[in-house]
Amino acid sequence: MNKGRLEAFSDGVLAIIITIMVLELKAPHDGSLEALLPLAVPLLSYLLSFLYVGIYWNNHHHLLHATGMVSGAVLWANLHLLFWLSLVPFVTGWMGENHFEPLPTAGYGVVMLMAGLSYYILQQVLIAHSHRGHNARLAAAVGGDGKGKLSIALYAAAIPLAFVNEWLADAIYVTILLMWLLPDRRIEGKLHDPGDVAGHGGHYPGA
Repeated sequence: MNKGRLEAFSDGVLAIIITIMVLELKAPHDGSLEALLPLAVPLLSYLLSFLYVGIYWNNHHHLLHATGMVSGAVLWANLHLLFWLSLVPFVTGWMGENHFEPLPTAGYGVVMLMAGLSYYILQQVLIAHSHRGHNARLAAAVGGDGKGKLSIALYAAAIPLAFVNEWLADAIYVTILLMWLLPDRRIEGKLHDPGDVAGHGGHYPGA
């Protein structure tokens, strides 16, 4: 089936997720600079999650752009991804309001880990169509996906680490973010050079 509705629905959901996150930030009633200081931690958690969702949106766009056709299985895999991303505003607010305490920090890691895994599932479902010739270039571009697998391992390590030292867990989240902050051009390269069939790494932040 055509992928247009899937792209439009996903873009709308991601836009709503970002909107919900910013609405969670409460403006101070005082007009002084000091009144903004209590918002410093919530703003940091918002910035972290905004960048994460932005990276997912960017790479989701590239993933679908490299896709020829979608199936019912792809629709469900995409909904699975959107489900976990829809929880990002909740864990962002929880972590920010509680100043990165261990349990909220671990909860943030659980949601990001599941979002990464669900992206991996979506990618693999799309690649499964490559034997029919629909998404062959996507399969070639993804290749072994070493960086994506490393991201999953780091998320899994950060969750229990949050109960030992939450700041180390936060450092891991920032490290994963920095790994994916710069755009990955490998899928674009496959679209521009369809004759190249060499394998490359993954193209998403955490799966």
